[in-house]
Amino acid sequence: MSVAIVGGGLGALRTAESLVAAGYAGEVTVISDENHLPYNRPPLSKEALKEGVSAEKLEFRRRAATDGVAWMLGDGVRSASFADRILTLDSGRELAFDGLAIATGIRPRRLNVPGPISGRHTLRTIDDAKMLREAMTVAKSVLIIGAGFIGCEVAATARQLGLSVTVVAIDQAPMVRPLGFQLANELQRRHESKGVKFHLGVGINAFLGEESAKGIQLSDGTEHYADVIVEAIGSIPNVDWLEGNGLDLSDGVIVDSSMAVVGITFPAVAVGDIAKYPHELFDEIPRRIEHWNLPTETGRRAGKTLAAWLAGDKPMAEIVNFIPTFWSDQYEYNIQSFGMPGLADTQRLSYGSLNGPCVVEYFRGDTLVGVVGIDSVPQLVPYRNLLMKRE
Repeated sequence: MSVAIVGGGLGALRTAESLVAAGYAGEVTVISDENHLPYNRPPLSKEALKEGVSAEKLEFRRRAATDGVAWMLGDGVRSASFADRILTLDSGRELAFDGLAIATGIRPRRLNVPGPISGRHTLRTIDDAKMLREAMTVAKSVLIIGAGFIGCEVAATARQLGLSVTVVAIDQAPMVRPLGFQLANELQRRHESKGVKFHLGVGINAFLGEESAKGIQLSDGTEHYADVIVEAIGSIPNVDWLEGNGLDLSDGVIVDSSMAVVGITFPAVAVGDIAKYPHELFDEIPRRIEHWNLPTETGRRAGKTLAAWLAGDKPMAEIVNFIPTFWSDQYEYNIQSFGMPGLADTQRLSYGSLNGPCVVEYFRGDTLVGVVGIDSVPQLVPYRNLLMKRE
């Protein structure tokens, strides 16, 4: 028996741990196009970018139970044949499998507009962070395209490093999609008080420069230049290698509540940012959720599912009761959330004041669906259990 885990991030690690803990004793091979063992990504836009990137410090501790797991690094999967249960790697090597875990996660989205590709930084991997830090240490200005969490975290780090920072986004406020306008406007005010300049509600017509991007032209006709340009406009699921196997890959990989891939008859699961499933505490609509805790939650469940399936047993049917959790550190402010505030149609300030420590509750109709706090961890913690009671 052999299990192939494609992808080398946190979801892959947790799947391997869970698989072994559930009693599976066969071969396990983790295949990743990165040259690094699984590591913690959130610091890449904050501490690592500011203080220096160390793969050793970011690397997750691996449990002794997974010492037998084989790690194939620096050689990603090019394609898969489900009919033959064969993976073809970028190197041309082929690898057979009995069970499959899909953990290839996401990659940064790129703008499809005229202009050079060179000189446009993204931030997803250790190597991305090293290149961006190197560029920022000799720069005086940075232009960030996108005002989501990654864009705003990089903006905060760049200001702390003394760079002039301009943020451009098509959204009307930073981080508005998950937070709504009430908190988004307040966080914009805080960034502006630190010296960040925003150009919001505008698109990008083109990147400016000859061989390397030096600036952008906005949809309003204005031009902006900087020493460093960062694209932070969202992500795309890494599903290309799965094409040709009859799966719906329009936005990730659809799985059931056990993380088993829908539409496949052999043992196959998907985990982390690439997995799309109904979150039954909230509704029945399948969604991908890119929050830090979910590779762990889905990986633990997927490992048990694979172990049961390969042993000839039926995977345990459980509802999806993971509470999506995210946090973001920007300057001295800590932003933390439980639930799915992006589903809300109304908000209510329940603690503090918007210009200080605060907690905002998010409702869909009369039902609490999420909560976000700034510098208010003690007040925020009880909401996790409150949301869990929805089960």
